[in-house]
Amino acid sequence: MPHVASIGTYLPCWGTPTRRVPGDDEDAITLAVEAGRAALLASGAVERVVLVSRNMPMLESSSAAVLLAGLGLDPELEVDERLGGAPATVDALSSARPRTLIIGSDLEPAGAAAVLTSERGLKVRTAARIARSLPVRTRKGTGDVHDYGDPRLLHERGLMASLDAAWLDTPAAVAGVDHDRAVELSVGDPPPLPTTGASSSLFALAGMAERGVTGPLVAVEQATLSGISVSDGMAELHRREPTARPMPDGQYVTDADLPISLAAYERAFEAKTRWEAGKFADSDTLDFPPRYRLADDGALSTGYELVPLPRTGTVYTETTVQMPVPGLRTPYSLVIVELDGVGVRALVKVTGAVPGTVDIGTRGRLALRRVAVRSGVPDYGYMFEPEQAAA
Repeated sequence: MPHVASIGTYLPCWGTPTRRVPGDDEDAITLAVEAGRAALLASGAVERVVLVSRNMPMLESSSAAVLLAGLGLDPELEVDERLGGAPATVDALSSARPRTLIIGSDLEPAGAAAVLTSERGLKVRTAARIARSLPVRTRKGTGDVHDYGDPRLLHERGLMASLDAAWLDTPAAVAGVDHDRAVELSVGDPPPLPTTGASSSLFALAGMAERGVTGPLVAVEQATLSGISVSDGMAELHRREPTARPMPDGQYVTDADLPISLAAYERAFEAKTRWEAGKFADSDTLDFPPRYRLADDGALSTGYELVPLPRTGTVYTETTVQMPVPGLRTPYSLVIVELDGVGVRALVKVTGAVPGTVDIGTRGRLALRRVAVRSGVPDYGYMFEPEQAAA
């Protein structure tokens, strides 16, 4: 029987109170990192990571390296990337062994949630699993989506038929459907969930833990259903859900594409995605970005080690770029951030704030974001999020 030690949630700052949208620099991986880091504030050990989403940025390749780097976890950990919705996340939780980090991430509506399992905490156990076929909505390998467009069929032969087959008590929470439908099917008055995809079941669990509610939690998608029974125990809850704001206006240049150099991408990957500086054994100076040095004899010295950098700092200077740049919403702000306590300044883009609103002296944190998509490859790095934007 798995136990949940901690739960972390994340919502982008853009959108409305009922429907969040990802920023231009966010995708399923950056959302997952935010939720995962919130869950890891409990400081539990992690031996395995499971990511569930229908919005994976790369299907031909893996996002495991970026995910582990952003979470600050060992690059040798096992990562299981699953295409799925709310039931797939419940399945991952109900069968998880201790010290597993399970993350659900969605883009429409946008949000992510994560749980860390342990030997103690909030008790959950498998209550139902129904696999039926009713492909009302399908997606081809080309990305084309076909929607059969029959909500009555989906309700009667999908949701209700699966609930009848599950032989469950009246659920305390239902994930994967809109709020009105969830209220009709649940006992009590469950809170609205910000998503309906893979993360919705973990948002529902967070709501139950926050209110001290026990009972069945059911996740549905078309005709597939998975349920867990939530009983006694406690789980730490950490929410990163800033107040929703309208997306700022901007423009894109779409008739140009900046190609990527995979050789340069590979060389910079570890330092850039793990936010690390280079340090030579005979020096106390940190180099960011890490770089080689010339030794006294003129030889190229390459033997530096990577040292983690602080993820908080203060704006040293700032500017706002008005000239359109391919692949970026313009205008956008750049800042040089004085990182706390290490004597390192970093040039980064601003995220989560209207361009031109960040001033010298502003405090904030460094957050993993998608810098650009070049030649179809998402390129990740860190951006500065002001404290007032994250509040």
